[in-house]
Order: sequence, then C-alpha cells, then structure tokens
Amino acid sequence: MTGQILLCTAVAWSLFQLWYASPLPFVFGFGILNDTEARAIHLGFALFLTFLAYPALKSSPRDRVPLADWVLAALGAFAGAYLFLFYGELAGRPGQPSTLDLVTGTVGILLLLEATRRALGLPMVCVAAVFIFYTFAGQYMPDVIQHRGASLVKVINHQWLTTEGVFGIALGVSTSFVFLFVLFGTLLEKAGAGNWMMQISIALLGHLRGGPAKVAVVSSALNGVVSGSSVSNVVSGGIFTIPLMKRTGLSGVKAGAIEATASINGQIMPPVMGAAAFLMVEYVGIPYSEIVKHALLPAVFSYIALLYMVHLEAVKLNMQPIPQRPTPARERWLRMGLGLAGSVLAICLLYYGIIAIRAAFGAGAPLLLAIAGVALYLATIWYSSRYPDLELDDPDAPILELPRAWDVTRTGLDFLIPIVVLLWCLMVEQLSPGLSAFWATLTILAIVATRKPLMAIFRKENFASAVRAAAWDLVDGLALGARNMIGIAVATATAGIVVGTITLTGLGLMMTELVEFISGGNVIMMLVLIAAISLVLGMGIPTTANYILVATLMAPVVVELGSQAGLAIPLIAVHLFVFYFGIMADITPPVGLASFAAAAISKEDPIATGFQGAFYSLRTAILPFVFIFNPAILLIGVDTWAHTLWVAFVSLAAILIFSAATMNWFVTKSRLWESAVLLLVCFTLFRPDWWLNQISPPYEELPASEFLRSVEEAPAKGRINFVVQGFDLMGDEVRKTVNVPLGEPGEPLQRLQSIGLTVTPAGDSLMISNVDFGSYAKRIGLDVGFDVVAVLRKAEQPSGAIPVGIALAVTAGIAGLQFARRKADRSGAGLTGTPRK
Repeated sequence: MTGQILLCTAVAWSLFQLWYASPLPFVFGFGILNDTEARAIHLGFALFLTFLAYPALKSSPRDRVPLADWVLAALGAFAGAYLFLFYGELAGRPGQPSTLDLVTGTVGILLLLEATRRALGLPMVCVAAVFIFYTFAGQYMPDVIQHRGASLVKVINHQWLTTEGVFGIALGVSTSFVFLFVLFGTLLEKAGAGNWMMQISIALLGHLRGGPAKVAVVSSALNGVVSGSSVSNVVSGGIFTIPLMKRTGLSGVKAGAIEATASINGQIMPPVMGAAAFLMVEYVGIPYSEIVKHALLPAVFSYIALLYMVHLEAVKLNMQPIPQRPTPARERWLRMGLGLAGSVLAICLLYYGIIAIRAAFGAGAPLLLAIAGVALYLATIWYSSRYPDLELDDPDAPILELPRAWDVTRTGLDFLIPIVVLLWCLMVEQLSPGLSAFWATLTILAIVATRKPLMAIFRKENFASAVRAAAWDLVDGLALGARNMIGIAVATATAGIVVGTITLTGLGLMMTELVEFISGGNVIMMLVLIAAISLVLGMGIPTTANYILVATLMAPVVVELGSQAGLAIPLIAVHLFVFYFGIMADITPPVGLASFAAAAISKEDPIATGFQGAFYSLRTAILPFVFIFNPAILLIGVDTWAHTLWVAFVSLAAILIFSAATMNWFVTKSRLWESAVLLLVCFTLFRPDWWLNQISPPYEELPASEFLRSVEEAPAKGRINFVVQGFDLMGDEVRKTVNVPLGEPGEPLQRLQSIGLTVTPAGDSLMISNVDFGSYAKRIGLDVGFDVVAVLRKAEQPSGAIPVGIALAVTAGIAGLQFARRKADRSGAGLTGTPRK
C-alpha cells in the first residue's frame, strides 16, 4: 500500500510538472497557475515524498513507513502548498500575517530543514541554520557584518510568505524547468539511450591506447549532454567503465578518479548543463541559448584535455588497446569517411529541410513537421528492429572483440530524435528552457510508450506483453524522474533561506567590504578566496545550492571590486567562475560525492580517489580564471568565424600544454625545467594580451561626449567598455570600469535601454538617470546618479599572434628535445638487450 502511494504521488508530481510547463492550461483555460502557486505545489510534493522515501535514522525500519513520518509528510505537504491553498487570503493582507500564517511558516521551515537533513545530510542544514541564527543575532555580530536583527514575525513573513526566501528564484527555476530536464534524462535512460551511448563510445574508442578510460570520458560527455548530474553520471556509467579500465591495467584509484572527473564535467557540457546553469538565466538575465554558447568551448576543451591526460597515463603505463576485428586499412578509412560524411549530410538535410518546410508552408508547417517526425520515427524503429537489441555490458567479462560503431548506432537511431528536438527548441527556435524541455520530454514519453510495441509488431513478437512492458516503463520512468528531483527541490528551497537572509539583513553589501578587506583589493586574491569558499561550501551541499549561495553572496562582490580595480568583468564570466568551482567540490576531498560514488564501484579509498581526481581536474580549475582575464574563450567579443577558429585553436593548445605540464609527460617524461617552461607557454597562450599590455596600454580613454556615438557604432550584439564615477550607499566616491552587451544596431539610447540603462547629458559628462530593476545594468552595479566619465576604445597594439607564435615555437623546441631523448633512450635500451616497450 505504501509503495503504491509513493508511486502514485511521484507520477502525479511528474504529470503536474508536465501540465504546468505545457501550453495546455492556456488552451483549455483551466489549471492556470502563477509562479508562486506552482512553486508551492512543487515544494508540497517534494516535502511529502521526502518524509516517505527517506527514513529518519539508520535504525529506522525499511519495510514500512512509521506513523510519525506519515504525519510529518502530511504536515510538510500542507506547509509547502500553503501559498497555493490560501493564495487569495494572503494576497489580501500583505505584510500582516495571521497566527495560522506564522505557525505554518515556523513549522514549514523546521520541516524543510528536517527534510534537507534526510535527503542531503547535515552540512546543508548547518549552513541554513547559521544564516537563520545570523538573522536573529545580527546586533551581536562583529562590526563588519552587524545589523539590527529581526523579529520572528518579520523573518517568517519574509522567508515563507513572500517570494524573497524559500519560494524565491531558486525554487522557481526548479519548478519551471529543472524538473523537466531531470525527467527527460531519466526517461532517456529508461528507454535504453544510456547503454546505447556507452556501447557507441566503446566501439569508437576501445581500439586506442587507454581505450576504456577514453570510453569513460566520452560516454560521460554524451551522458552530460542530457543528464547534468555528476553523481548519476558516475553511477550509470561507472559500473561499466571502472571495471573495464581495471581490466586493461589501470589502478582502481585512477580508474575511479577518471570516471569521477569525467562525470563532474557532465554538468558543464551543453545543452543540458547542471541545474545551476538554469539559475543563471535568472541571475545573469540572458537567454539559456546564450549561456550554452558561452559555455561550449570550455566544456569541449576540458573533455579533450582529459582525453589527452588519459592518453598520457596509458603511454606511461604502456597500456594495450582492446583487440578489434581485423579490417583492411582501406575499408576502415572508407567506413570512417562514410560515417562522418553521413552524419554531416543528415544534419544538413535536417536543418535545411525544416527551414524549407517552414518557408514553404507557413502556418501549416508545424503539422507537416510533426507528421514527418512520426514517419522518421517509424522508419528508424523499423530499421532498428531488423537487428538484435544491445545487451548490457558485463563489467566482469573480458572484451574479446570490439563491436563496430555502425552496428551499435543502427540499434538506437530513434534515441537521437528527442535530443534533436531539445537542441532545436533551445538553440534555433530559442524557446524558453521550460518549453524546450516540455517538447523534448513529450517526445521521449512517446518513444518510451511506443518503442517496445512497435518493435514487437515489426519483429512479429508478443504484442500484448510489449504493451504491458512499455506501460510499466512509462509509469516507472515518471516515478523515477520525480524521485530524482526530491533532493534538488529540497536543496533549492533550503538555499532560499540563505538568499532570504541576505535580502533581509543586507549581508551582500557587507560582504563586499569584508572580501575587499581580506583580499586587499587584489583581484587574483579575491578570486582565489571565492574559489576556496565554493570548494568548502561544496563539501556537503549540492552543486545547485552551492551556486545559489556563492552567486548570491560573491558574484556581485567580484563584479564590484573588479570594476573598481579597472577590470571590466562580464557578468556571465563571474557566474561561470562560481559554477565551475561549485562543480569541482563534487570531487575534491574530504567530501567529494562523485569521488565517493566512484570509489564505491572501484572498491578503493575514496580520499585517494578524490585527490587523484582533483589532480586530473586541475585543467578544469584554471579555466574559470581564464574566463575573468580573457573572456574571448567564452566567445565574448568574438565576432567572426575566423576569430572564433583562432580563439579555439590557441585555447585548445593552451589547455593541452597545461595538461602535459601537470602530467610531467609530453613526448616522453619531462624534466622539471621543461614542465616549468610549458606552464609559461600555457600562460602566454591563454593571456597573450598580458605581454602586449607591458608594452602599451590596452585601451585609450575617450571623453564622455563620445559615449553615445560609440554605442551607436558598436556592431550587432557587440560590447562596450566605459568608466562611471559616483557615490555608493556609504557615501564613498567610487570609480568603476564596466562592460555591457548591446543588442541589434539602432538609436543609441534605445540600445542602452535594452539593458535597462537610461542616460541624460550633464555638462561634459552623461548622468545615469534610471536603471531598471533586475536589468543587466543593475546586476553589474550601475546606479542612478553615477556619471559616465569616459569611454574605453581598444588601443593599437602589436598583434597577439606574436607572443602566441613565440610560445608555439618554444613548445616545438621542447618537443624536439624530447623526441631526441626518447630516441636515444630506445637506442640505449636496444643495445643493452632490454626489451623495448
């Protein structure tokens, strides 16, 4: 009975989220909910399921749910859904809570903390409790973070009865689209796409040195495209890849570390990044498609660098590849060429075919495209049905022969359809993340419901049993998706307590002064401090909650202090900095959840696995610092394809050379001075402008009278740097250098208004007369009364290709020395009779 209630509730939660994300409420005029009501229902479901699914203690019974947990579940559901149940009454008396409001809010916060303890552990509870304590005891705090405190009525009203606390942006993002992305990934896995991607990775890379480790990297990247959870990546892929790596000679610690490192990078791999990436839409104020564009190169390069590090490990350990079917070289190259050409042709036909149909049929195109999509799906199922289903890889069985890539690919071509739908909606149509996830989830739901019955028809198998299996897969997938969301929903709600404390007490402004004092105003020290805070917080709380905490507390501090130091840091660069280090916390000891999951599979020490994984992740850790000082890697300020290719080439070379330096192996084992020189080369490739800035300044200041003309002349979606001066809230005069994006070409005042900024002439300068609330201009610290005192224009400097060319020449020199040394070592080994490796 309890299991049935849990199943029905979880399925109901998934169906509610699908209804809320769909256009159907507006089509039928029924069940239309505003954001606050939907968040309340979302939290109500989460609290109810938490108390039923997670026992209170290790000693609690596992075969039944105690009566006390049923009571807590009912109270949690009522408290969570309170804003939905009494929305009209609460709207009629804002700021005047009744006794029931206060009791419900108090009980709700206590139940939320208990649910968090059960689902996520004590660390997150302790963080929230510290902030609650700070709210009440503000007058007793040190001067730098002191405030006058708050009453219980004020705290409960702020945290539970408004959208400033628990029901704030974080829970809103969890409600709007994170749930659907988690459900999408769960249903893909249920349909068999996870095993399909794994087998493709084995077929493509198993024949290389260190092939199984490279399989772990690529399969985690593929899973990361649709998953966005490091621990689930480790568990779903690691059960196959870790034993496979150990079978080919890699130690258990290194095998677990490679899988954990690859899996945490799944959260930075577009299009479905970690749940925190969706929060950036709200915090940064740009479309999700823009976030994907900015995050793409670093994510891809991080995976390529990990592949390179794995290759170097394989070379150092003399690991042998998995045997593959003997094939003449000509046939092998022909197969590869046909595979690449076919993939490119399919993508082009798909893209231009859809564009052509939309242009030709106008309003009738959606129906025609839907019919074409169904026909394509039936064709892929018919084709796949001619071949046996893929079997799950047995991690304990030896791999005697690698499968061919096409033999694996043809068994699951239909799995590409929902991924294409998601990418098309996000990147081409630029629909909201929630609506994109809805259409993609609807597609995979249809596949889960029909794939097995259609296979049975085409294979002439038992249709009734196939329908029953598909129906159970559908129900189980909906329930499992909701179960996977419990921790995220509770984490975002608890993180809302921290955000509410910051808005209630003004802690954000105090943190600026505190960080400035500790770092001495040095931007590098400030960034190191924030990275350390992200890692420490991430030791016990999920990435999403970690991002919320640090982004709320520290991202404005970086922008503010950076601008005062004359460094115009794009807002997205700051948030990606925080995001990356929040993800890194999943692998760093002593509490790296991904490392623990990998160590459990490899049966090795989790701390040793964590340290090894953190070493492999150094290549990811340097990227956030590059974002701040050279945002071109985020494709900011990159306007042409030629410039894009140049940035990609130089950045990829830099991160590969950094990987070789940290591994102390390039062509052969590096000497200490060679690794040091390679690190200097890496710095030069990432920051060629640093050397040029020592010769001549990067910008020239133009008077404020040139500001509007510069805005007008800026290219479409270009950016402009300018200097403002004014007084902050403390009455101190400040001077800031800021960088703002501009939209399409047009009248300069309109371009500025698109980012929430209005300026009016004031003598020789321009005064900021209005800054829209929540706009990009507001987020980067611009305020009414500031004067625009100068415009920064890129100065004439020597070409950045000069330091890059010198760095690459030095790299070639070191490679030449190492080639000669390796040749000499092999010759010496041959003369002494030592077998060659």
